[in-house]
Amino acid sequence: MSAYNNSFTSSWWALNGHIHTIAFSFSKVREVAVTREEIPTPDDDFLEIDLIDLNNQRPVVALFHGLEGSSKRVYIRNLMHDLRDIGISSVALNFRGCGSRLNLKKRFYHSGETSDYATFFEWINSRFINNPVFAVGFSLGGNALIKYLAENAKSTIVSKAVAVSPPYELKAGSLNLDHGFNRIYSYRFIRTLKEKLTLKRITYPDLPEFSGSSLYQFDDQVTAPVHGFRDAEDYYESCSSARFLNQVSTPILLIHSHEDPLCPLDYAPFDIIEKNRYISSTFTRKGGHVGFIGKPENWMNKTIINWLML
Repeated sequence: MSAYNNSFTSSWWALNGHIHTIAFSFSKVREVAVTREEIPTPDDDFLEIDLIDLNNQRPVVALFHGLEGSSKRVYIRNLMHDLRDIGISSVALNFRGCGSRLNLKKRFYHSGETSDYATFFEWINSRFINNPVFAVGFSLGGNALIKYLAENAKSTIVSKAVAVSPPYELKAGSLNLDHGFNRIYSYRFIRTLKEKLTLKRITYPDLPEFSGSSLYQFDDQVTAPVHGFRDAEDYYESCSSARFLNQVSTPILLIHSHEDPLCPLDYAPFDIIEKNRYISSTFTRKGGHVGFIGKPENWMNKTIINWLML
């Protein structure tokens, strides 16, 4: 493992990881023109993507958002903006049900869903025939990206990747949301997940009902059975990125703060990370979950872009 560009200095007023996380989520979204397209899936569903195609032979960057996010989130849009400014095309995937409308099938998305990643990369490969392909995943999107790269180590078109604030241990991360201020984040996740489930049950009344109040309970009652897992324990054990980091053979940078309140860095498998020569890291002392307020300004995007363009 090699440490990379660990030069982040927190703003004086960002006293903890919660402030970094929340303040960054309210950052100004920089305007950027994107094209919305739909990709058909092998199971007769669809994926919505946002595209900036600069029609050159430079790399194209695939972007993956976090839990209950979308391609409109500030961290996706602003990275697309910054990539465009240096002449780099980008494509952001909306997970099923996270775009402008609900997907057609019973299934949603989850932390280990990689078949849609494969469909997405196949589309990129057909659209950007001669371009190098990079990938950046945030939080849940980073977890699934790591899993995808491990499962497709010998065949992936991705030549370089970044995972920002991934939940290395899904069970620990899920249970972590039940404590203290983290319940605020949990409430927001559960609220939108329940809304989508209620809407989808109109078409599929045999979908599981949700009677809990935590993300663990939602995953146990809904996510797991809908996506073929026995229960939450099976889902978490099967999909946690910590299980796959030793199999990754694509150069990847892990960006994570020691103060991340949602996905604590303590859950990272440091021994595996240190032994895998394809993994680089920048683990900052200060910062939040997919949020770094300080100097240099726009530190996260600059770190991502500088590393991808090495």
